Amino acid sequence: MWGNRRWYGAPVSAPSSSTSSLSNLAGSAAATLANGYHRIYDLNLVWRPQLEVQDRRRHAIDILRVTTHVESQYDRVGPGGGAFDWSVWCPHLAQACRVRRFSYPQVAGAVIPDERVQEALDVAVKESINEKRAELGVAEDDESFDEDSYYTEMLRKHEKRAGKILIGMRSKISNLVLRITSWVLYKLLPCFMSGVAAHPAQVEMIKRAIEKHPDVPLIFLPLHRSHLDYIMVSFILLNNDIKCPLVAGGDNLRIPVFGHILRYDGAFFIKRKIDPLTGKKDHVYRAILHTYLQKCLTAGHNVEFFIEGGRTRTGKPCMPKSGILSVIVDAFNDKSISDALLVPVSINYEKLVDGNFVREQLGQKKIPESFASAASAIMKVLKARYGLMRIDFNEPFSLSELVKSLRKSDMAHNYTPEMRRLQHKPSSSSLFGTDVVQEEQDQRNLIDNIARHVVYDSARATSVMTTNALAFLLLNRFRDGAPLSILVEALDELRSVLSGVRDLGFTGSSEDVIRYATDLLGPGLVAKEVRNGQTFIKPVLLIPNVIELSYYSNCLIPHFAVESIVVTAACLLKREVERKASTDRHDYADEVTVSRRSLLQMSMEFADLLMYEFILCKPCQKLETVLESALHDLCLREILSQPVVELTEDQTMGQRLAKSLQRDGLDPDDDMEDDFFDEGVGGFRGVNGGGGPFENGIDSGDNGTRIHFPAEKHCDRLVLQSVLAPFTHTYTAVASSLHQLLDGNSMVESEFIRLCIKEITTRVEMGDCKYGESISTDTVRNCLKVFQKRSYIEITNNNGVRLVSLMPAVDSVSEVSSIVEQVQLFVPV
Repeated sequence: MWGNRRWYGAPVSAPSSSTSSLSNLAGSAAATLANGYHRIYDLNLVWRPQLEVQDRRRHAIDILRVTTHVESQYDRVGPGGGAFDWSVWCPHLAQACRVRRFSYPQVAGAVIPDERVQEALDVAVKESINEKRAELGVAEDDESFDEDSYYTEMLRKHEKRAGKILIGMRSKISNLVLRITSWVLYKLLPCFMSGVAAHPAQVEMIKRAIEKHPDVPLIFLPLHRSHLDYIMVSFILLNNDIKCPLVAGGDNLRIPVFGHILRYDGAFFIKRKIDPLTGKKDHVYRAILHTYLQKCLTAGHNVEFFIEGGRTRTGKPCMPKSGILSVIVDAFNDKSISDALLVPVSINYEKLVDGNFVREQLGQKKIPESFASAASAIMKVLKARYGLMRIDFNEPFSLSELVKSLRKSDMAHNYTPEMRRLQHKPSSSSLFGTDVVQEEQDQRNLIDNIARHVVYDSARATSVMTTNALAFLLLNRFRDGAPLSILVEALDELRSVLSGVRDLGFTGSSEDVIRYATDLLGPGLVAKEVRNGQTFIKPVLLIPNVIELSYYSNCLIPHFAVESIVVTAACLLKREVERKASTDRHDYADEVTVSRRSLLQMSMEFADLLMYEFILCKPCQKLETVLESALHDLCLREILSQPVVELTEDQTMGQRLAKSLQRDGLDPDDDMEDDFFDEGVGGFRGVNGGGGPFENGIDSGDNGTRIHFPAEKHCDRLVLQSVLAPFTHTYTAVASSLHQLLDGNSMVESEFIRLCIKEITTRVEMGDCKYGESISTDTVRNCLKVFQKRSYIEITNNNGVRLVSLMPAVDSVSEVSSIVEQVQLFVPV
């Protein structure tokens, strides 16, 4: 079907080697080679390849240049087949008129009478009665209080509120408005974007899934980067004759004109956050949201929601918010739907249409959306250029098979110390969190595992754009800038490293790519000058500018995070060995090496510190195995080295037995790991504490396998350490700010975050931290979550105000200094 589509404009092709053809390069970005699908789950019951080899090798195409219905009725016009078809002259209008119509039933009328909502109304009314009795000081058996009449009054009040909630929430999706929006997008998007790249094979894959399961709703789960995400998924589906989904949007978008357009395009609006005091009691709102979603699913609607909750402010994926997913799983469990096909969606931009999030990262309040701000933003966008947008639809998978597989896998028998310590606590302060539906703990864990799996694989499937590659190289390898020729070599090397594991959203020569990305990011982020007759490119390191540039670099951070953890831990152990040798005045003739066991243990500790920054592995994987695999890859690339040890036959048999026990969930090293991880505050024994990876300050692991540090790869190790260095600098500054909470002092959370931002900013300005991107409100919040989980701090709610205070066990100068020392340990030197 895709092969018969009519193209308007020049076909997408790879650029020539000339550096002057920027328009060709924009076209080449749309011609990315990729797999055509992304494997989502390793569970045998879930994943089944649906694409042939030739499909997986197809190029992405620019969907703005493709109209699927132009001349589609040409052969039907006239007996000779030569009659005029007006779509030749008005292709976009013809496309909008000829897309398939679908039935979009309105379900709002069935929500309020539903039993769940009626029960919630009854609970809310009874709570109001109890509050009124408490206010009047009337006992429960006091007949002077007319409970019946007050019940009727409160019921009317809550029913009226329920009606308003439903009216504000519901979608009014319309075939007509969808078609008008499609035509407008065909006209407006080329004004500021060079193209929207997508894989035809992926769309065909979704169609085949629909044909196989015609009565099963599709649940689209995009990673959220821009407000444009809301309509672009529907735009692609509509123009490929796939039923558009109802899209969950925050009620901050319910603004005049634009909010109405979104509502008719399929948006339904929900609260993004619930007041910590009253939210937990808002049974009515939760019941309406839950019932509305279930009614939509049973009526045959597809649904789209953003698994991260809101847009990422840092460029890397956020921790998932599982609330709406829990409603869908609940609908499956109570047989409201027989199944659902989950479709993770990866979206990326060469340049973010929404501008940047620098204000918020600096601790300033977000500017609320309004009609004026939206109109102003649209006018600004139309005058600029934002390069290419890339959308990847990943392999649909069956919810029923996934739930069955996860339950059958019985995660308990693989429950290891690292899983206990790295267990993620789902959100409980947002409607996107698991507080929407009150599942049992195992149900919450199941839903959270599904959500984390989706985010992990969607992040891995996100295409790397030109600006991502350039920003990553400049901030992690050439922070002081580099000649164009050196950057070209570095990009060639990066493309080689990413080849086969990440899709690249560009083709052509690396020189053309760098010139194009430099011009697209602009002189505010990347400076270009001539030195000694050579083009020299460097990042602009002013704090606001480097924070914005890091947004693009952070797309690649998750890919290198595990390797960075291992290399940072290895260099930390190496420094400690060298420090001990210097203290003891020993001169080692041999090179410094570290224990492999100590390295993996220290890597686990570092991973634990970053538990809210990255999803480092799938829930069905053991983190230790992932770290071991990363160490193996680093050794293959000779960044680290591990001499091959010749094993005897008995030793080989012993290793095979150990691996067999691990597969059966019986890890022979569990006792050792428990000893290491269970002691000390937060599971760490301290820098110079006994046991652990250090014993009296030196590397004291097993006397078996040792890890070496090839001298010729020293620069590569520095680059990998710099990947996570901004995060460790932020965490160290937050730990130092804990001194402000000593002696039982408490502080409003927002004020404490501003204090931390001020501390980090001071360090950057004083030169103690060279990473301006360390100034990040999101990273500070994630650090506070880690400290709370480790019982360093307590965050309480006092009349709606969140207060931060130290736990009594660490409320002393020595304990806080110990915390600072533990965190600072991972800051590269």
